[in-house]
Amino acid sequence: MILQQARLYTQENGKIRCGVCNHYCKIKEGGEGLCGARQVKDGELLVNNYGLCVAAAMDPIEKKPLYHFYPGRDILSLGTWGCNFQCVFCQNWTLARGCAKSMARETQYLEPLDVLNLLEQKHSSSVGIAFTYNEPTIWFEYVYDTAKLVSQYGYKNVLVTNGFISPQALEQLAPYIDALNIDVKSFQDEFYQRYCKGSLQAVQETVEYCARNFHLEVTCLIIPTLNDTRQEIQEFVDWLASLNPDIPLHFSRYFPQYKLSLPPTPVETLTRVRRQAQRKLRYVYIGNVPGSTYANTLCPRCSRVLIRRGGYRATNSGLNGRLCSKCAYKIHLTGSFPS
Repeated sequence: MILQQARLYTQENGKIRCGVCNHYCKIKEGGEGLCGARQVKDGELLVNNYGLCVAAAMDPIEKKPLYHFYPGRDILSLGTWGCNFQCVFCQNWTLARGCAKSMARETQYLEPLDVLNLLEQKHSSSVGIAFTYNEPTIWFEYVYDTAKLVSQYGYKNVLVTNGFISPQALEQLAPYIDALNIDVKSFQDEFYQRYCKGSLQAVQETVEYCARNFHLEVTCLIIPTLNDTRQEIQEFVDWLASLNPDIPLHFSRYFPQYKLSLPPTPVETLTRVRRQAQRKLRYVYIGNVPGSTYANTLCPRCSRVLIRRGGYRATNSGLNGRLCSKCAYKIHLTGSFPS
């Protein structure tokens, strides 16, 4: 195991206070943070996952999901193990609840320079890197070093995150991050405390900061009976629209995973929450429903299909640059289709 000095922590009364996420874990000598990726040894906070890559793949950027950021492009996706949430419904729990020992066979060590070489030599068509699969916040030092390096060569950096990153960590990463997809689990703090061991307010503050400073898209996994009431959806949508009605919102279909055995979300529920959200937001999508047309981007003015999606692949169906080819409405889009 490779141990690296952590960068955001303070010493308090013989213990260490970690500063990378909003748990602000207070850790005693020999102990670990809630994420399992940070430990105290000899009075210092060390990270035990620096450069340890468990998952690396070239993905369509739509798979993150990012629908309005360089559509139709590929992105190099990297992830490690561990998470600062403990969601009972985690759809990727083998990584989120993994550790160095359990993930040893799948792990490869990649220095930031190794990642740059991958982009330059093998994946030159990639728009950049997505730190994804598990929660990138707990990979903070590695994400910072790698994002800083590749950004100098013109590559973009994306975080796919639960939004529970501390303001200090986010501000340090900010100069090197181009886009985020933030997973808002619910619009109830009670839900976060009971099912995720987190806090809604902290996630809201991250979303609000990112809406002002980056390309932002938001995902919400709709779980039957837990976060799908009309009132909750309305409060969530009203808040998001107050930040920017152009923020793309992705409602994703839940399937039983990890410790939650509720039946899958009915497609009818997803279409209902989408209709509800469309009254305030211009771009609302449904994910995890193969063959659905609800992944297409429609013109908010004339409803023409502008970007058609299938199997995570996007094709230009009605765009002239960033304008609807029918009514000339300018859509919210960062980057463009590959030529």
